Amino acid sequence: MVIEHNLDVIKTADWIVDLGPEGGSGGGEILVSGTPETVAECEASHTARFLKPML
Repeated sequence: MVIEHNLDVIKTADWIVDLGPEGGSGGGEILVSGTPETVAECEASHTARFLKPML
């Protein structure tokens, strides 16, 4: 398990659990979990917005 924000690491992960949508009291919800391709399709995910063009 790794807690990471570096997209070069995230795009090579086998499985991602994306929490959010914001930090602190605005976060803590599991938005999506799955492969990088699955996460990239989640419209509620800030990570997806940046990850999708890298895949």
